[in-house]
Amino acid sequence: MFHGRAAEAAVFYKDLFNLEIVEMKRYGDAEFQTPEGAEDYLIHGYLKGPCLELMLADSTEPEPEFPVRSVSFMIDCDSEEEIQRLYKGLLEDGRRLMELQETFWGAVYAKVEDRFGFTWDLNYEQPRELK
Repeated sequence: MFHGRAAEAAVFYKDLFNLEIVEMKRYGDAEFQTPEGAEDYLIHGYLKGPCLELMLADSTEPEPEFPVRSVSFMIDCDSEEEIQRLYKGLLEDGRRLMELQETFWGAVYAKVEDRFGFTWDLNYEQPRELK
């Protein structure tokens, strides 16, 4: 959940992952009582691309002092260029958890926490030569 930043996150993810914004509904548009100050919060955001769909929303509850996010998103990239682009994009105002590097399993891999506190595992399996 986001705490007043879901619309910002939707635009960030739309641009980074080349997604289409399918729907963006705000609490103020809903037909039920909305907490004061949350009218512009996103109640439902839906983004879609050929290989990725995201749904996001704001919480009207105060953000905890130490938020717990027990999920990690894994993106299996199609090229070295794609993993480089996503790595750099997610690092903007984010933090590196594992440097982009070649791994023992033959992939290029990185782990990044984005500006919204979500963890992304990026993986690119390099083509192997047939023997």
